[in-house]
Amino acid sequence: MSPRRKLEPDEVSFFAGWRPRHRFRWGLPLSALAGVIIALISITLCADVFTSHQTQRLDAVRDIEALGYVRDFMTEFTSPDPFHANDYASRILAQATGDFAEYYRQNQNAILIGVARSEPTTGTVMDAGVSRRNDDGSVDVLVVTKMLAKSTDGALLMERANRWVVTAREEGDRWMISSLSPMI
Repeated sequence: MSPRRKLEPDEVSFFAGWRPRHRFRWGLPLSALAGVIIALISITLCADVFTSHQTQRLDAVRDIEALGYVRDFMTEFTSPDPFHANDYASRILAQATGDFAEYYRQNQNAILIGVARSEPTTGTVMDAGVSRRNDDGSVDVLVVTKMLAKSTDGALLMERANRWVVTAREEGDRWMISSLSPMI
């Protein structure tokens, strides 16, 4: 005997009014929403970390460029050659800008005479470091130099160390010296 029985057309079915009730399951949509929110927060944090890292990297590269240029300039500046005083003055003036260039142009003759009368000097940079970055894009660099001068007969040896504050500014694709002042 079969549990099913055939219903007559005028007979009422026991299951006609009953439909299975589908409950909405909130677990999957909520976990998907939480996953999307966590992913968005992670992407935002990664982008923020990446931008700050790039900014620090570009600042470090810029500082290294400025330090390299200032080291080269100060080595040349503290090594005047009395036999080529005109070349020395023109090389220094070519790397100057702003107030330093104006001062150097005004006193160029006195500088030439002083260089021509001096002994050959060898300058070295002992240390240099970025002091600060200015709002106009220039960089202040603290430099410690050592100058070694020998007399023409080689008997007298004079050595002195100096500290300088050098302001370097990037103009176009090259660095220029806009201020050079000794520290007392």
